[in-house]
Amino acid sequence: MQVNEIFYSLQGEGVLAGTPSVFVRLAGCPLRCWWCDTKYAWDFSVGEDLSLARIVGEVQKWPCRFIVLTGGEPLVGPDGAARPGLAELTGRLKALGMHVTIETAGTLFVPDLACDLMSISPKLSNSTPADAKLAAAHGDSRLDVTAIRKLIDRYDYQFKFVVESKADLAEIRKTLDEIGAVDQRKVMLMPQAASRDELAAKGPLVAELCMRAGFSYSQRLQVMLWNNESGR
Repeated sequence: MQVNEIFYSLQGEGVLAGTPSVFVRLAGCPLRCWWCDTKYAWDFSVGEDLSLARIVGEVQKWPCRFIVLTGGEPLVGPDGAARPGLAELTGRLKALGMHVTIETAGTLFVPDLACDLMSISPKLSNSTPADAKLAAAHGDSRLDVTAIRKLIDRYDYQFKFVVESKADLAEIRKTLDEIGAVDQRKVMLMPQAASRDELAAKGPLVAELCMRAGFSYSQRLQVMLWNNESGR
């Protein structure tokens, strides 16, 4: 399995924010969000090809039972189908008593994962890149409500929406209505922010939107604590 990096840090976002966690960043993503803070993981060939045994051995080096499979896009392989080996990897981790979070855009349903928390970040139109060619490909694949519906029927979940402006709230509500039967207590909004200054500037707006809509506010500790430094 092509792995971009493995590192130990605090979960920065969502219901487990602040929890010491080992992150396994898998290489490759079919989307091209302009504000993505891990563009270095977009290429499916970047990183090191590690055996499942090697990955499991690496994550066991830290005193931690929380594992986060992230990306890139961990569910999707180079051919657009489910990433080979992912189900087996999650099964091995779960057999060791680990809590497994998978961070995904939710564009593909994979049914046989040992996943404790499916952390879904549906991509809004605010993610569309300016480049016309990239925008066309990105727009065609950024949101699949059918896949998301299947994921939340199968796994415990949370939603994390990246907010750029107050206009995003209407699109978030529309997306949730299209998915249907979403537990509103599991919906979180977080500021689009690549730096501490940007986080501080946009945080109050997102907090106001959360109070208006009844959603939770998700902090971004990796930005607040380490200014979005890679590997943190």
